[in-house]
Amino acid sequence: MGILVAIILGIVQGITEFLPVSSSGHLIFFERLFGVNGDNLLFNIIVHLGTLFAVVIFYRKRIFEMIKNPFSKEVGLICFASVPTIIIYFLFKDFFDNSLGGGFLSVSFFITAIFLTIATFVMKKYKSQKSIDFKAALVMGVFQGFAIIPGVSRSGSTLTAGLVSGADKEKVADFSFLMSIPIILGSLVLEILNGGFESVSILPLVFGFAMSFVCGYLAIKFMLGVVRNKSFIPFIIYLCIMGVLACFI
Repeated sequence: MGILVAIILGIVQGITEFLPVSSSGHLIFFERLFGVNGDNLLFNIIVHLGTLFAVVIFYRKRIFEMIKNPFSKEVGLICFASVPTIIIYFLFKDFFDNSLGGGFLSVSFFITAIFLTIATFVMKKYKSQKSIDFKAALVMGVFQGFAIIPGVSRSGSTLTAGLVSGADKEKVADFSFLMSIPIILGSLVLEILNGGFESVSILPLVFGFAMSFVCGYLAIKFMLGVVRNKSFIPFIIYLCIMGVLACFI
């Protein structure tokens, strides 16, 4: 993998991990576009580490408070939300593994567009100051589980689930990003356990990590502003276009 391709894929991972458009779907799409072969496990781990660092740095104060108070309600909610995701993964593991080839990419992009249409409607029609409770965390965790399918956005799915559960949109956005931490960590562990690493020169890894970190951090800030503006319409249009393009890649 060349440095330029690594930079582009790092940017793609960083932006799409937190925007509601599916990072895994976009990585598959662009890897196919650039003719990158499937033997890139180490690179994928590195760029996922970049986005993990981004969310940890962005929410460092809240994370530090959670470390100081490991039995707080917020820690409990994040752990609780992770349980259905883990259960769904192991129940449908074979299906998820088969989907990683991108066979459902086009359909999945359209599914995410439908989720965002629902989220936009809910944000515009209903106003809520309600905090995240265990019901919202459970529903968000379930939707996060099915977002393992490339093209189904994790952030888009969890935002929609939290809003439909009746929670405040900004609290839902914050919780969606925070609940990504154990899931990204878990996916990294699974990727490491699943096998052999290809030989990759150090520079593509460094550039991929740096770009995914910087773009991930900026994407979180941007996404919080999007939620305040109460509309996902540009993302809905974009996902419909990606859904069509995915048919030809």
